[in-house]
Amino acid sequence: MLLNTSYEIIINGIEAAIVAQLLKFIGHIFKTKKVDFQVLATTGGMPSAHTAGVIALSATVGFICGFESVEFAIAIGYSLVVMYDAAGLRRATGKIAASLNKIRDDFYSQRQVPAERLKELLGHTPFEVFVGALLGIYIAFVNHFYLFQ
Repeated sequence: MLLNTSYEIIINGIEAAIVAQLLKFIGHIFKTKKVDFQVLATTGGMPSAHTAGVIALSATVGFICGFESVEFAIAIGYSLVVMYDAAGLRRATGKIAASLNKIRDDFYSQRQVPAERLKELLGHTPFEVFVGALLGIYIAFVNHFYLFQ
C-alpha cells in the first residue's frame, strides 16, 4: 500500500525525473536519427528532469498533506530553488562555457590541442523548466489519484 505514504512521494519524484530523461533520449533519437545512451545521464534539454522530479515530489506532498500545510510549503520552496537554479545559474554557466570554448577554438585554430571542451548544455530555458513542471504535476496526479488507489 503506497497511497498517502512517504514512499509515494519518493516514487513519484524519481519516476518523473526518469520519464523526463527518457523523453529527452527519445527526442534526441528523433532529432539526430542516432541512439546515444549518454543522453540519459546528461543535464539540460527538454524537459527539465530536475524540475519534473521536484515538482512531482511537491505536488504529491500537497495531495497527501494539503496545499496549505507546512510540509508543502517546504517542498515547494525547495522546488523553486531547484527550478531557479536550472533556468538561471546552470544556464548562465552553459553560456559561459560556450564562450570559453569559442575563445579556445579561435586561439588554437592553427595548433594541435586536445579535443577537451567544456560542457555547454548545463541548464534549461524557462520553457524547458515549465514543461518539466507540467510533467511532474501530471505524473504526481495520475499516480496519486489513479495508480496508487
